[in-house]
Amino acid sequence: MLIRRLTDEDHGAAADVYRDAVHSQAPALYSPQQVAAWAGLPLSRPEFRFTLAQGFGLVSEGEPSGSTARPPIEAFAVLEPLDRVALLYCRGRSCRQGRASALLQGLEALALTAGVEALRTEASFISRPLFERQGWQVMAIEELALAGVSFRRFLMQKPLTAPPPG
Repeated sequence: MLIRRLTDEDHGAAADVYRDAVHSQAPALYSPQQVAAWAGLPLSRPEFRFTLAQGFGLVSEGEPSGSTARPPIEAFAVLEPLDRVALLYCRGRSCRQGRASALLQGLEALALTAGVEALRTEASFISRPLFERQGWQVMAIEELALAGVSFRRFLMQKPLTAPPPG
């Protein structure tokens, strides 16, 4: 599994991964109205493109197929700002392969190198277990409306510590 830096050329593919992730994984935990509102966010909110452009992102690539020269992006994650995991999404076909964990660990290492003492995020019911397995803790539960639809998410954080010397 190849992890590399997210580039400007990846933004369209990242939006595709986002929509695939929501459509393939959210129906198990969210209503049809919530899924539709969530999946449509990249199209309706400029914050998505801003986060991709301004943040530090990583992608996990899949195997190239005969029809494409470039390997497909299967998952991506973005820090924006450096102390916040703003986006973390994985295609349904690529879930449970360690991609999101590898991306999260890569972002944590980068943040630690940049002097960040703790990371924060707003996790969905889908991503909360992943974050908890990686040592994150729920600090609060937040209610919000996205595209006029009510959602609940988990405000989480993780202190970062340098590895012991030696």
